[in-house]
Amino acid sequence: MAIVRVALDARSYDIVIEQGALDRAGSHLAGYARKGRLVVVTDAHVAAAQLPRLDASLRAANVAVEPIILPPGEQTKSWRHLESLLDDLLALEIERGDHIVALGGGVIGDLVGFAASILKRGCHFIQVPTTLLAQVDSSVGGKTAINAKAGKNLIGSFYQPGLVLIDPSTLDSLPQRETRAGYAEVLKYGLIDDPDFFAWCEREGERLLAGDPQAREYAIERSVRAKAAIVADDEREMSGRRALLNLGHTFGHALEADTGFSDRLLHGEGVAAGMALAFRYSARLRLCPPADAERVTAHIKAVGLPQDLASAHVRADGAALVAHMLHDKKMAAGTLPFLLARGIGQTFLSKDVALDDVAAFLEEDRATAGA
Repeated sequence: MAIVRVALDARSYDIVIEQGALDRAGSHLAGYARKGRLVVVTDAHVAAAQLPRLDASLRAANVAVEPIILPPGEQTKSWRHLESLLDDLLALEIERGDHIVALGGGVIGDLVGFAASILKRGCHFIQVPTTLLAQVDSSVGGKTAINAKAGKNLIGSFYQPGLVLIDPSTLDSLPQRETRAGYAEVLKYGLIDDPDFFAWCEREGERLLAGDPQAREYAIERSVRAKAAIVADDEREMSGRRALLNLGHTFGHALEADTGFSDRLLHGEGVAAGMALAFRYSARLRLCPPADAERVTAHIKAVGLPQDLASAHVRADGAALVAHMLHDKKMAAGTLPFLLARGIGQTFLSKDVALDDVAAFLEEDRATAGA
């Protein structure tokens, strides 16, 4: 078992990483139960695969489970499902001192976290992430949100959980596509500022994707430690350091918008293509060695993730994709910061990128990929 501390003064919390933690959830979560119960919010897929394990462990610890089961998919991060969830929580008489358990992937974690942040002006919640993407990224750091018609994660808050409980064995039930999508966020940490970790991914990534327990736990812990350190240094993305975690996301969110935030392109797949695009755009600007951009693209392609517009099933032209970017929540004074790279492990924030040049690059990149 590994325990990683997110150091945020009064808002500090632990991330517990333990194989089989879900089957021992009673020992981890019983202390958070008030009046002998915990409300657990999940989706229909996770409810079938993982809720019985959590329920059995909590009941063995004399904690009753009150489940709320939502539809799976990105569309659940919506006003409609947020309202429905809040009504259900109020009907269960949730109090400000209660902890709501978010059992699921990034959609459930984001939605439950946002609901907790506004219910009765703030109650507590616990993240129990069940996908690789959620375990290495979205469950850590307190970003909560729902989507809007204008774009992804535009309505939300910074709101830290009281605990993150990670059981790598939950990944056994995931479709391979979901695991690959989560792997994109693992790669991100190497590309930001840890070239040795990226090299590890090149050597061992296939083992991780094949379900090797040691590779899995190593990647999760290393990713979580990297994110915890960044969040502790820049909780609300004020200094710019936390913005580095958005590598690939500006391009990726535009690709997701073009595909309607649907299963045509999973979030991690959009991030993978976005990171490859960010490195190739950096090479086009002569900031990054072309060999590094080629290396990143080659590894993303080798593990079966999209690395360009065609493999991401994106049909929009460059101008339309840039129009999606204009709704990005990071826009400030009409300028959109971009995460670019001087090389693998050398990501930086640029605030002087010309969006018409980005549109031209996307068209050129599409043509090159199709050549």
